[in-house]
Amino acid sequence: MEKREIGNTGVKVTPITFGTSAIGSMPDTYGYGVDEERARATIDAILDGPANVIDTSNNYGFGRSEERMGAAFRARGGLPEGMVVSTKVDRAEGTDKFDGDQVRRSFEQSLKRMGLDRVGILYLHDPEYAADLTEVTREGGGMDTVFKLKEEGLCDAVGLAMGKTVLQFELLKDWPFDTMISHNRMTLLNRNAQDMYDYAHGRGIAIMNAAPYAGGVLAKGSDQVKSISYTQVDDAALEPVRRIEEIAARYGVGTGALALQFSMRDPRITSTICGVSRPERVVQTIEWATTQVPEEAWEELAGLSYSTEDPEAMRDYKLG
Repeated sequence: MEKREIGNTGVKVTPITFGTSAIGSMPDTYGYGVDEERARATIDAILDGPANVIDTSNNYGFGRSEERMGAAFRARGGLPEGMVVSTKVDRAEGTDKFDGDQVRRSFEQSLKRMGLDRVGILYLHDPEYAADLTEVTREGGGMDTVFKLKEEGLCDAVGLAMGKTVLQFELLKDWPFDTMISHNRMTLLNRNAQDMYDYAHGRGIAIMNAAPYAGGVLAKGSDQVKSISYTQVDDAALEPVRRIEEIAARYGVGTGALALQFSMRDPRITSTICGVSRPERVVQTIEWATTQVPEEAWEELAGLSYSTEDPEAMRDYKLG
């Protein structure tokens, strides 16, 4: 795969990044668990594949995602050459404290779990859930500490990863981020991040667009998944998904290929983060990324309506 540089950081990433939240086993979010054997096989498939970025976070599966990644790295004698690890510092479990000390504590935990002494990309994660946002934004707080870690040579690029677009847009204006992650907010079903992406791209901030399948429904199908962006929905709410499925069937391509390539075709987006929880999904993602889609299909998709509302406004957010 081609590689694209994140600003002037020297970090080069492929158009696909593999996400590992489900690998940490998060049944409250995804509706299923993932055991050690399956997680290891999935991580190995990522490390052996053409994409060079593997994304995780301190709180994915209460640390299990990073622990399982670390075990896979150690079995290979360390992180494979050319692979970029992307992780995130998180608020304290139980108290939601998110000051500078917590950022350092979170990062140290991540490095220990993965057996690393530094990472390529480090994000401040979900500040909207901090007990006190000023702990994050004040001088010497969580945000400043993330940038301090970059100054200390412990990461090459610093980013902001979160859900609530309005707050993320404001925070992007106040700090010199190299990159950002938004999830579920630039898909075939939803364009909630449209203005923010325009701004970030204009600033030279590398955009990592996560969850192109709207929580799985555009990958597995409306007959199997009855939720959109991790929220259970009724039959009527799935109609937009079915219209996309009809177009996919008409042109003989997978709905997942349309959803993934919708993100990959966007010139503002540096890399698309695809969460996987089994090795077959790693292979399938690459197949979807390289599927030939007729231009007529894109023209039909462009004629469909989409939401600009927050797709997770009704989500019952849980860490597990």
